[in-house]
Amino acid sequence: MSVDASSVTGGRLPDIQYAGIGDEAAPDLAGQLDALRRLGWRSIELRTVDGTAIADLDDRAFARLSSGLDAAGADVVCVDSRIANWARPITGRFEDDLDELRILARRCATLGTQYVRVMSYPNSGLSEADWGRRTLRRMTTLVQQAEQYGLVLLHENCSGWAGTRADRMLDLLHHIGSPALRLLFDIGNGVPYGYDARAVLDAVIEHVAHVHVKDARPRAGSQVDDAYGAGEVEYTLPGEGDSGVRECLTALLRHGYTGAWSIEPHTHLRPHDDHNTTDDDGVAAFVRYGRSLERLVQLVQLEVAAGSVVTADDGGARA
Repeated sequence: MSVDASSVTGGRLPDIQYAGIGDEAAPDLAGQLDALRRLGWRSIELRTVDGTAIADLDDRAFARLSSGLDAAGADVVCVDSRIANWARPITGRFEDDLDELRILARRCATLGTQYVRVMSYPNSGLSEADWGRRTLRRMTTLVQQAEQYGLVLLHENCSGWAGTRADRMLDLLHHIGSPALRLLFDIGNGVPYGYDARAVLDAVIEHVAHVHVKDARPRAGSQVDDAYGAGEVEYTLPGEGDSGVRECLTALLRHGYTGAWSIEPHTHLRPHDDHNTTDDDGVAAFVRYGRSLERLVQLVQLEVAAGSVVTADDGGARA
């Protein structure tokens, strides 16, 4: 069905809920919240605090985290887990994922979020068919547990069986068939993993509930790294790389996406390669990245508002 781009919400484009993965700015909560404060944003995505994953914090440390977020008036939009991620191959211990999900169920209730980021297991010597069967079996169990806990698992287009292919993302969603499984779309992952992010987004956009914004360009002469499927890249400000950030943001707005847009600059912290130089310069770089995204979004909003007709099917068409 066609809708007027300016009438998606009450005669205007949807408000943008900006957020950021906090440890991309600083390892400690104070630095993460300082970055948000400088940007004037209230929403944070949590991955680690003081280098420790949210599920691994002891009870006292987690209580300090929760109190600090409450005092700052910060909203948690998502917790990034290690469940099925690039460090946990399909042949690894499934109990680790189940244990982490159980812990995060309690902690997400305290933090006020339902969203938990997951992936879908990198391969480790299995045939394609066996890899797929095992992944679907594990993911089904995880989603069933998430339903019981009142959580929604957000599968990211990153490492794993369904990480880089739209057909597998859709197969995963349709096989499980639960509202407790949606997609997290990271715009910047297409460059290191060797696929067209906009083409994948067009195929899965109706299932996207959360967005990561980053941008990258390949390093000269780099090849895809078979260790985890990603090639060497240089990360840039949004809109300055080859990820199609502007085109993806346009498609999302035209489709009526109303979830958070969470920045993951990868300029000072890159979990894949242990690149970590987060300090005050990290906070400043994070703020600069957020401001760059705000400017880009303003341009995209003007372009979308100028188009009189958009559809959910074709990503948008001018009348």
